[in-house]
Amino acid sequence: QVQLVESGGGLIEAGGSLRLACATTDSRFYFTAASWYRQAPGKQRELVAGILSGGATNYADSVKGRGTISRDNAETTVYLQIDSMRPEDTGTYVCRGDIMDSSRPWGTFTVWGQGTQVTVSS
Repeated sequence: QVQLVESGGGLIEAGGSLRLACATTDSRFYFTAASWYRQAPGKQRELVAGILSGGATNYADSVKGRGTISRDNAETTVYLQIDSMRPEDTGTYVCRGDIMDSSRPWGTFTVWGQGTQVTVSS
């Protein structure tokens, strides 16, 4: 049993930077691949950024050049940083992880975080 906990959301001034963290609730569990999604009012859920087990990253066009997804050395926390925040970056950000149990390192399972609200003021 493991959960993902997102932190770092809140009210961000336009032009400011966002830094979100997504952590497993038990260090026994760690990320292989991870993604951040965003759900904005009136819009479909979209993939903002992803990082694969080998370290390759990908970003939505809307955050390319502004966003960075990373993983700590212990692989228990995934981060998303977005610079130069815009009002259209407003939404609920949700972390998804492909998680491995270090006690059972022969497969992964998907876990979704609860989501954290990010509002960009203009």
